[in-house]
Amino acid sequence: MAGMLLRQLEYLVALARERHFARAADACHVSQPSLSAAIRKLERELDVPIVRRGRRFEGLTPEGERVLLWAHRILAERDALGHELEAMRGGLTGTLRLGAIPTAMTAASLLTTPFCERHPKARVRMESLSSREINHRLAEFELDVAVTYLDDDSLLHVRKTPLYEERYLLLTPADGELAAYGKARWRDIAALPLCLLSPDMRNRRILDEFFAEDGVTALPAIETDTVAGLYVHLMSRRWSSVISHAWLHMFGVPDGMRVVPIANPVHGPRVGLVVADRSPVPMQARALLRIAGETDVRDALDALLESHLGPPA
Repeated sequence: MAGMLLRQLEYLVALARERHFARAADACHVSQPSLSAAIRKLERELDVPIVRRGRRFEGLTPEGERVLLWAHRILAERDALGHELEAMRGGLTGTLRLGAIPTAMTAASLLTTPFCERHPKARVRMESLSSREINHRLAEFELDVAVTYLDDDSLLHVRKTPLYEERYLLLTPADGELAAYGKARWRDIAALPLCLLSPDMRNRRILDEFFAEDGVTALPAIETDTVAGLYVHLMSRRWSSVISHAWLHMFGVPDGMRVVPIANPVHGPRVGLVVADRSPVPMQARALLRIAGETDVRDALDALLESHLGPPA
């Protein structure tokens, strides 16, 4: 009976995710009639309607949404128990499901590398996600832990572990007009040929606020939604950009370019780990949090920054 209930809950989670009976059945490796029959049986056992039925999938009923929430919890508890027992038998196993905002992906290896070294039987699946996607997938038990901005007002029902504060730098051609400055001002940066992240990204919205505080608006010639795409254009030494110091960990300073500190602010928003506020915290997430407690990410990134900053002119 317990096994059948868990399968029914798995089918319901798949249906809510795929929003299509045939695709949900394929994801669960069963026939569509079997999946539909299992969900009808679940409705009879719970004595509530779960699925809005029509010619196609039309969503879940209010009762179905509540059952779905419990389905996520029950399946997460089952997985957590399995991982606990596996760890007792021979060390941590399973997959750490890690989400990270694109601008923090570059610093994630400071944690994932020691995690894998300490737990060689475990794996990491890391995805680049928006802060909105991270919030949703933590709530839906689809992520174990995430790296994101901690001052995000939409972050609800999570536990936070700070890692570092972003520090912003001008990355500009070494022969550019601001390359010799000890510190650059936002109003001067706005006058340069710029390549920045796109406005739908949190990092860009933060930078736009700093430009506005200095009385200017940045009008970049090139916008991209990835840090890699930004650096590809900077390699030509035709453009300048405002970068986070954490990006130096992966991309460094391209040949013929120079980083220049920006006058204000000294520190930007905090970036850190978040896990859903529930018990127990997934075992893989607990293991990563222990790594974070032993690794001074802030000092590592600050030391990297100092190594790239030349003497002020």
